Amino acid sequence: MSNIPETGRTQRVQIRLVVIQVLVFSLLLTLGGRLWYLQIRNGKEYTDEAKSNHVQRVVQPAVRGSILDARGVPLADNETRLVVSASRTALMKMKDDGKGVLTRLAGVLGMKPKDVMDKVRLCDSQTPQPCWNGSPYQPIPVTLKATTQQALTIRESAEDFPGITAEPTAVRRYPAPGKARSSQVLGYLSPVTDEEIEKAKDTDSPHLRSDQVGRSGLERTYDKQLRGKAAVTSYEVDKLGRVMGQSESDPGVPGSNLVTSIDARVQAVAEFELNAAMETVRKETDKITGRPYEADAGAVVVLESRTGRVVAMASQPDYDPNAWIGGISATEYARLTDKKSNYPLLNRAIQGQAPAGSVFKVVSASAAVRAGYPFNDRYNCSSSYSMGNRSFANFESKGHGPITLGDALKFSCNTVFYRLGHQEWNRDGGIKPKKDAHDWFYRTAHEFGFGSETSIDLPNEVRGRIPDRQWKKSFWEANKDAWCKQGKKGGSYVEQIAYESCLEGNQLKAFDSINFAIGQGDVLITPIQLATAYAAISNGGTLYNPTIGKAVISPDGKKITEIKPKAHGRLPVDAQTIKDLDKGLRSVVEPGGTAAWRFGGWPQDKIPMHAKTGTAQVYGKQTTSWFATYTSDYTIVMTISQGGTGSGASGPAVRNIYDALYGLDDEGNQDLKRALLPKPQAALPKIQPDGTIETPEIKPYDPASQLVDPNKKREGGQEPLAGPPPTWRD
Repeated sequence: MSNIPETGRTQRVQIRLVVIQVLVFSLLLTLGGRLWYLQIRNGKEYTDEAKSNHVQRVVQPAVRGSILDARGVPLADNETRLVVSASRTALMKMKDDGKGVLTRLAGVLGMKPKDVMDKVRLCDSQTPQPCWNGSPYQPIPVTLKATTQQALTIRESAEDFPGITAEPTAVRRYPAPGKARSSQVLGYLSPVTDEEIEKAKDTDSPHLRSDQVGRSGLERTYDKQLRGKAAVTSYEVDKLGRVMGQSESDPGVPGSNLVTSIDARVQAVAEFELNAAMETVRKETDKITGRPYEADAGAVVVLESRTGRVVAMASQPDYDPNAWIGGISATEYARLTDKKSNYPLLNRAIQGQAPAGSVFKVVSASAAVRAGYPFNDRYNCSSSYSMGNRSFANFESKGHGPITLGDALKFSCNTVFYRLGHQEWNRDGGIKPKKDAHDWFYRTAHEFGFGSETSIDLPNEVRGRIPDRQWKKSFWEANKDAWCKQGKKGGSYVEQIAYESCLEGNQLKAFDSINFAIGQGDVLITPIQLATAYAAISNGGTLYNPTIGKAVISPDGKKITEIKPKAHGRLPVDAQTIKDLDKGLRSVVEPGGTAAWRFGGWPQDKIPMHAKTGTAQVYGKQTTSWFATYTSDYTIVMTISQGGTGSGASGPAVRNIYDALYGLDDEGNQDLKRALLPKPQAALPKIQPDGTIETPEIKPYDPASQLVDPNKKREGGQEPLAGPPPTWRD
């Protein structure tokens, strides 16, 4: 029996009751405060969120606008296909992460289960293609080529395929009209990523998770105009997902159409002739190495001389842009990014860089005039030029005696330019330049547009390189530590070079300027830069931004936004010098000129032709072929890496392109019915009353229909064959 008095026990019970009451009251007070906060203080916010949980948005992607050639022929458009897609969100809610569903789906589609599962996995730095690089919350296409029977099987057995849809969808296609792929020019699409959605959220062109965006070429440059605006419909649904009504609807807008300056017929000719030239030259033997030319890459550009518009642009090796539609296969992706395939995704017209060789001599001739050397004075074209104990020779050590700068272009005399480059280097102070050094050769090269982007409306253009004093200094600062570490006086040849570079790599040496004068040494140019410069000579001096986009036309055809030619400067020489250059380049295709053997029978009196050949030496490789030409209408530049001589490798192809443009036969007679584009076309394609654009017929290019034989032996001499180094040649 307890000894605690009754009064004490009663007090303890009362205290406990008070404590419990306080706790209960505190809990009620806390709960009441929370309810007030949720229902009164933030009631509207949570009410709105609750409502939004019962709103489902259905997105219908906009039909992407077409990319058309200058006459309205589709280069990229859309077609309706049965697309089977998988909802990754739905699959991930299943116990087996959807493996069973995807396995059954593979059986219906006639695919391997692994291939289907690879299609719906997400891309990251560790995951190889194929994979999905778009948002994980949007339907992921498994196939774009489902048959009607496959689609019916999936839809009729929906319980066996949860999260799987089969719907007709507009799908991008690249039809290659007339076999003109235009692959690097057009580019390709892939799904938008979460990062891109976030980045574009506050812009005037936000992304939806269903969007496909351009990754290269015109698809990327004009993505905003081509993409349009998706249709979005919002439905009110109950907690069971049943539709209660439609809350709002945004009908969306189809993408606009892009009209380009590309002519699909000329593009087909350019692609065929470039490829044919490379195949032909691979059968010939390099006289230096004794092995066949590799001709591993090439490019050709056709510009309108007076506007800078691109009529055709081809790059080899190329690829089929349709390979990217619906997700590229692992095999194809590996091929496109493999060194053995020589990276066909590169557009070598704007991204291929190589020493210029003799096509650069128009820059050197202009620089000489600016430095005070009259164009029509006489300069000694000796068989070789000596500097100290080094000798720089002409081809086959052949000299022409005193000649003008125009004749130096005609015969491609190296020693004239060696001497001028060396003299200017000395006048500027040599290794220790004067404060007021003019550096005419380097300055002129920059002002011709080399070493800078041309601002063409394609992404990822490279700048090339003009190795002036500033570049030498920057390059030395970036590499001197490695050179000093590797260098060794009296060591191997490589070690000696590294040692000299460590000590003197920041100095512009005499031999640097001598080589620069003929486009060799550390010079790097691109085909589009060269075409822009030669087009400027043709049109009287205006340097245009090369452009492919010609107009953006709204889906209904009522709004047309023209993309007008835009100039970014002028050649740094006067009108008389441009006339002198024009005359000198015309003589290159006349008897005695280095390109005469490729233009026998050309109607010079009706369509004056101008050209410059170039054969550039590349360390560790066979020579690069350059051929730069123009008329008053068109400028054509072709280059073939490891392709041999200038007109030897590229000449027949360039001649064939001109013959197709103008409709010329072997005697120089013109048949306008056979001419593809005897004059540049300024007008836009015809727009029908319903907003569609008239599409003319196009036939594949047939080389057998050519009216000339460019390989026929002609009067006027032959371009020199390759000789041993250190002779620079055409």
